Amino acid sequence: MKKSLKRVSYNNKTFKVSALFIALFTIWGAFSPASLAKYASAVFAFTSNSFGWFYLVSVAGFVFFCLYLAFSKYGSIKLGKDGEKAEFSFFTWISMLFSAGFGVGIVFWGVAEPLTHFSSPPVAGVELQTAEAARTAMHYSFFNWGIHQWSVFAVVGLALAYYQYRHNRKGLISETITDVLPRKGKKQLKFSISVLAIIATIIGVSTSVGMGVMQIGGGLNYVFEVPNSPLVQIGIVAVIMVLYLISTTTGINKGIKFLSLANMLLVAALMLFFLFRGPTTFIIESFVVGIGDYFQNFVGMSFFLTPYTGESWVNDWTVFYWAWVIAWSPFVGSFVARVSRGRTIREFVLGVMVVPPLIGFVWMAIFGGTGLYFDLFLDTAISTAVSQDVTTAVFVLLQEFPFYTALSVIMLLLIVIFLVTSADSAVFVLGIMSSDGDINPSTGVKVIWGILMAAITSVLIVSSGLRGLQTASLVAALPFTLIMILMSVALIKSLRKEEAGDPVEQEETESSFAAPEPPPVMNASILEEKS
Repeated sequence: MKKSLKRVSYNNKTFKVSALFIALFTIWGAFSPASLAKYASAVFAFTSNSFGWFYLVSVAGFVFFCLYLAFSKYGSIKLGKDGEKAEFSFFTWISMLFSAGFGVGIVFWGVAEPLTHFSSPPVAGVELQTAEAARTAMHYSFFNWGIHQWSVFAVVGLALAYYQYRHNRKGLISETITDVLPRKGKKQLKFSISVLAIIATIIGVSTSVGMGVMQIGGGLNYVFEVPNSPLVQIGIVAVIMVLYLISTTTGINKGIKFLSLANMLLVAALMLFFLFRGPTTFIIESFVVGIGDYFQNFVGMSFFLTPYTGESWVNDWTVFYWAWVIAWSPFVGSFVARVSRGRTIREFVLGVMVVPPLIGFVWMAIFGGTGLYFDLFLDTAISTAVSQDVTTAVFVLLQEFPFYTALSVIMLLLIVIFLVTSADSAVFVLGIMSSDGDINPSTGVKVIWGILMAAITSVLIVSSGLRGLQTASLVAALPFTLIMILMSVALIKSLRKEEAGDPVEQEETESSFAAPEPPPVMNASILEEKS
């Protein structure tokens, strides 16, 4: 049986087609980076200008859809069998959401985003680098890292958990929309959706890894004067790749366990240090004001576009973020589904959409708020340095504190650990997704995905930097947004049938089975602590 499973991993059509597509894209970028950069810029402009509104409306729709499910009669439905208890205690579950809520993205943008908005306010009429600009910068940063991002993960995770644990389907994206696909050509449609989910996932993860690598390169250059050249960046990618491949092949209880524990300790230590060593009162007050501004302007920011001025701020920030998290959602959604068995829909939605954003707000208030305080009251020029090189933002801030070199090394280590733990888990999930739901994908398949992920990250960084990473996410997310809409329709259709006493029809034999216990997929050390 074990040998058969390994053959499935390699001989699966989904794996072959998706791996070939990513390989061809990588070859294009490797041999013609100028061409890739040219088309990336054009595609980014076209997609963001033509479909920015679609991303905004869709994600706002996901927010209201999730809240509707939570507070409707469907909120008491279990993500599992009736009477089944939650697999993890509430505290452990919240801890896992805490781990999922953090990623290299918020380390990258935690200082850079508020300071960038401070120098270039998103709202017309706000004078740059003023108290008003600082307040505007903070609440827009909160918005970009708030409930909207996690509504995307909630939709995907909820659909996967519902169908997998309550109706015994495979933990695949294609299985969540079976009920709304036409019977004719259903098999081909499900295959296409599986391929799109894999492509979106590897692009989304590569975007995160790419930003982390750029930040490491910028930090090494700023702190230790290491040349931030393409060769150095590729070298960083290679080191990260070796680390996450070692982790993914040594198993959950070794590499991932150690890295996850180290990650949690570093995050807690850094937040406490900067909270109490920095302007503590200002941080707390900016957090409170930011929360108030966030909810006061929630609806307006959700539909904020600039058709009358033609400014590109929304496309460069909010639209990119929404596209990025949509591309990333099959991976994070799988993790969220995995740890939420036995929860009700109401518990799931409120937990997923409240806890991680709240942690993000705290991180943003501590690091971004400290940067704003220094520029406003101590006449530093952190925002000016950030506008010149966004990758060095956190290291410019660290320079204002004692133990600068030691703090910089710790921050670099934190970024590396975030990258390795996320990439390791992503490689595992990609193996499952490309092996027809096989929960034990072969090592060979995981290694192939790990190499391809590193290759596409290198290509995007070298060819067009941050713009290339943004473009890849923007384009990959467009078709997957449509898939998410179908997931929402299928889910509400199934819930209505169940509420009416009409059981959801099982899929054909080839895709309906008693789903085995899935393995941990992200920050897995915490998963072992069952209630």
